[in-house]
Amino acid sequence: MDAAFTEEQGEIRRTLRELLLKRCGPEELRAAVRTRAGHDEPLWRQLAEQLGLPGLAVERHYGGVGCGPTELALACEETGRVLLPSPLLATAGLVAPLVAALGTRAQRTELLPRIASGELTGALALPCASLPAALGLTGPPDGAWAGGGRAGGMQARQTGEGRGWRLYGEVAQVLDGHSAGLLLVAARAGGYVRGRTLLFVLRPGVAHGVRRTRLTALDETRPQARVELRDAEADLLGAADGGVPEALARLGASVAAMLAAEAVGAADRALERTVEHVRTREQFGRPIGSFQAVKHRLADLYVSVQAARSAAYYAAWAAGEAASAAADGDSGGSDSSSGSDSSGGSESSRSSESSGGSGGEAGDAGVALAQALETLQSVAAEAVQLHGGVGVTWEHDIQLYFKRAASDGLLFGPPDRLRARAAELAGLFAGRADREAVAP
Repeated sequence: MDAAFTEEQGEIRRTLRELLLKRCGPEELRAAVRTRAGHDEPLWRQLAEQLGLPGLAVERHYGGVGCGPTELALACEETGRVLLPSPLLATAGLVAPLVAALGTRAQRTELLPRIASGELTGALALPCASLPAALGLTGPPDGAWAGGGRAGGMQARQTGEGRGWRLYGEVAQVLDGHSAGLLLVAARAGGYVRGRTLLFVLRPGVAHGVRRTRLTALDETRPQARVELRDAEADLLGAADGGVPEALARLGASVAAMLAAEAVGAADRALERTVEHVRTREQFGRPIGSFQAVKHRLADLYVSVQAARSAAYYAAWAAGEAASAAADGDSGGSDSSSGSDSSGGSESSRSSESSGGSGGEAGDAGVALAQALETLQSVAAEAVQLHGGVGVTWEHDIQLYFKRAASDGLLFGPPDRLRARAAELAGLFAGRADREAVAP
């Protein structure tokens, strides 16, 4: 592993940081979350035009930049520093890779250029489960999270030969679901006997029977919505032979790396603001940062942030290496996605282990995400403590980092389950019989 960033990666980070410093200050942030979209739409368009941020990992053939998980992680670290409310995770991290992996040639040609240009934003609707569960980060990717039947969730039925599909059900929490121009909806089809999980392309602005409600969220900078579908028209993404749980599991490592880098960026900035505060806040005639107890606390937080950053970078690098290896393997065989318009992708892109993707990078990313979430929670809690009473007021910005830490822990954790899944993938407990805690 080469730990040094390339010149292009350094330029992405530098340019994005400069732009966000100008366009995403505290006042702009608070104004953006209160808009109907939940984010600054002119800033999103600027990020798309100047940096190609929505298409950072989209192939150049479809108008993207053609980068990988490492560049996405670096971008997320910068957006995390300012708590940027944006569709980056949902659009570039979830929807675009799934369309590229599972979509037909016609769907890729139609959707990916619009996503890469920033014209179209997307959201992924997963019923009956959290995002880490569906991505295979907290359990095996068996598709049970899609519900169906008496389990509820989202159900799909085919209206006739070649006449499309209808969706019925509800998804309680969809990141950026209230404003996305494209929804990828996971649903169960085939009844009890031949039940399988499929992904569907739904256009909320065109389809009937769609109701989207923005939820009151703990973290306003990460908007969520409830999506209700009542016999809504949708198109199948790719082919009807399944493979959706496996595709989501293969995506887990890169998404976890993005989330880990974002949490590291937020923790780093919260620590910086805390250091600035203790240098100027005086008690007993001296700055509180001069007290040894405060220095020790800040030093421990600094070490935690640097360790979490290293883990996030490694997870992004491992995800990129795995993606490159998969691409090299695909190029060596037949490309069924280019040979058939109805195919969702190559056969190799559909095959995966039952344990969830390639265990190595998925486990690494899960551990990195767990460490980043815990680091952000620790830094945010200490930041509130060291800021004193002002740290819990709505007027001060440090409370936004505290809310982000609490919200991310609920949405993308918990850390102990992420670590347990990583241990399972690594085979740490394989072949060990369960033992009683107390000898008989």
